[in-house]
Amino acid sequence: MSITSIVKSIQDIMRKDAGVDGDAQRIGQMAWLLFLKIFDAQEEELELMDDDYESPIPEELLWRNWASDKEGITGDRLLDFVNNKLFPQLKGLHASPSNNPRGFVAKEAFSDAFNYMKNGTLLRQVVNKVDEIDFHSSTERHMFGDLYEQILKDLQSSGNAGEFYTPRAVTKFMVEMINPQLGEKILDPACGTGGFLACSIDHLKANNEINDETVNKQVQSQIYGVEKKQLPHLLCTTNMLLHGIEVPSQITHDNTLARPLRDYTNKDRVDVIVANPPFGGMEEDGIELNFPAAYRTRETADLFLQLIIHLLKENGRAAIVLPDGTLFGEGVKTKIKEKLLTDCNLHTIVRLPNSVFAPYTSIKTNILFFEKGRQTENVWYFEQKLPEGVKAYNKTKPMKPEEFKTCKEWWKDRETKQFQHLAWKVPFSDIKDQNFNLDIKNPHQEEVISHDPEELLANYNKQQEDIQKLRDQLRTILSDALASNAS
Repeated sequence: MSITSIVKSIQDIMRKDAGVDGDAQRIGQMAWLLFLKIFDAQEEELELMDDDYESPIPEELLWRNWASDKEGITGDRLLDFVNNKLFPQLKGLHASPSNNPRGFVAKEAFSDAFNYMKNGTLLRQVVNKVDEIDFHSSTERHMFGDLYEQILKDLQSSGNAGEFYTPRAVTKFMVEMINPQLGEKILDPACGTGGFLACSIDHLKANNEINDETVNKQVQSQIYGVEKKQLPHLLCTTNMLLHGIEVPSQITHDNTLARPLRDYTNKDRVDVIVANPPFGGMEEDGIELNFPAAYRTRETADLFLQLIIHLLKENGRAAIVLPDGTLFGEGVKTKIKEKLLTDCNLHTIVRLPNSVFAPYTSIKTNILFFEKGRQTENVWYFEQKLPEGVKAYNKTKPMKPEEFKTCKEWWKDRETKQFQHLAWKVPFSDIKDQNFNLDIKNPHQEEVISHDPEELLANYNKQQEDIQKLRDQLRTILSDALASNAS
């Protein structure tokens, strides 16, 4: 049976269980089972390489000792083992990154995990299906890696609070352009299910002669990720195991924004940041107090942009996805953009078509590329077009990696006339004169009237802000005039 068929069978079995409700719970259930299966496959490989190797978790909790026997415990006995032994013992492991790093990874992965299934017989059927995937086989592991991408997409079908699956085409393009190197610290401060980090590992493997040991040791020490929510964190940790990282202890379950900016020191700084921070959402009250008074806001994307600038080393580089609202927004957004352009060289903005993240959102997005350490002189813009004959992307027809071919060619020679209709350069002085508005349209094309509701609403809100500012200015002028007449 193919891996695709196995996963479909798992999902079909779960649908029969009264305790599992919806895609998120199905994927959450599958996630901890896959984690334990992959973890145990690595354990067996480590045991083969080292006769004295000791498992970081109790023997009876290893997949092979309770799950691999198809005629093993089932029904209420299996439920009792999972709910009252497996979960409590993994959550309660005495493990830290220093004294038991792999045990710590397991403990963190299960910190908020949950067994949703209530029927032990159905759970045994699911366990047996998961056991059919051979994670010792590099072919099957690679095939499952591709399928895992689809599982992660399915999780994002609700796409709430600005948390959207980043299409593989966008992830791959960003990593390729930022070009992380062996030995560089690579961070995604809102790593979700680990797409950017996995893509960075693939990039390092493809561009260097890397054996498994190098991946396990050198690459493992380079990769850093932080994720606030439990399920994406578990999926990201599993994703790292799939990509050969034996001890993904640097994938932490935390909110990067919950730490005061001043508490991040030089040891926290990194060479490369690739990220698609959540946008459109608001942080809980008090988070904004972790940032300097002049830059305080509760909007998540604005806080992450500040954090990313702060966390880059001198000459460090970043590629991040941001919505149009950040580009044209005013108030605190203006101050943050001024900081970005003065502290960093914002050399490129790639303007993406508005359906790249469909069906999760139709908000227009951009990829910003910048390097820390010197002020921006010019910002190059490139307009990424929809392919000919395509009106919009959707879930079944997403953006493809080869669509960035023209942009990559332009990237190498930006003055070429061949792509002049798609690219334009704006000096820092012009941007400053426009109050750091980065929402600069393609001057080579007539403006297309948008009928997108979200874009129209964003434009309406901006117009209302402008009208309110004019009213305030008029009120001030009238007040001053009346005051001078009275005197």
